[in-house]
Amino acid sequence: MTKAMSREDFQQALLDKGQYYHIHHPFHIAMYAGKCTKEQIRAWVANRFYYQTSIPVKDAAIMANCRDPDIRRDWVQRILDHDGHKSLDCKWGGIEAWLQLAEAVGLNRQDVIDEKWVLPGVRFAVDAYVNFARRATWQEAACSSLTELFAPQIHQSRLDSWPTHYPWIDTEGLTYFRQRLSQARRDVEHGLAITLDHFTSVEGQARALNILQFKLDILWSMLDAISMAYEFNRPPYVGITDQPVWHHSLER
Repeated sequence: MTKAMSREDFQQALLDKGQYYHIHHPFHIAMYAGKCTKEQIRAWVANRFYYQTSIPVKDAAIMANCRDPDIRRDWVQRILDHDGHKSLDCKWGGIEAWLQLAEAVGLNRQDVIDEKWVLPGVRFAVDAYVNFARRATWQEAACSSLTELFAPQIHQSRLDSWPTHYPWIDTEGLTYFRQRLSQARRDVEHGLAITLDHFTSVEGQARALNILQFKLDILWSMLDAISMAYEFNRPPYVGITDQPVWHHSLER
């Protein structure tokens, strides 16, 4: 690429990255087809909780690196959406809604909060995302959030398929997916505008596309780890022990 793309072409290039979104991962395809076992659904929910609780930490890191109060005023809504706040119209914040989902699929709430079932591959992937947000410029970190471009489709797919294929899950537990349908659309408008405004050079646009691919890699790697452990029955230390001996969070 020798010439910077127009705003419209750059946006289309970002959208084209949707072909690598984790909705196309074999584990997700099996989930939507009703082929996941109860154990696999529970494993996905328990591991994904680590990602959910890391989202507001990531967003706080973006705000900490941003000197623009107008950006911070808009971006802080993401933290409120996940952590919950009395000003919100929704029933719960995203983290509490996810815990409601965990209970609906039959997980022990405290086990999920304690990250008892979080695989090391999932932890490494999510931590890489948070650490990137801490080190990168706020514009680059904002760009990494653009997987939200594709998120409404994945949430709708769960709402459409789970009640049919997994009737044992209380539909009240699907509140998180309902809430994110509108929240993700709102968030992506803001993140996309920042990206289109900031990355205007050839080098900048290439950098933005690589950052978005990095985030796609994060999401795909999480599912790879879950698949290895719960689909192919190859969890960490298989053949050595059948106990989940892998480390938990090292933060104190």
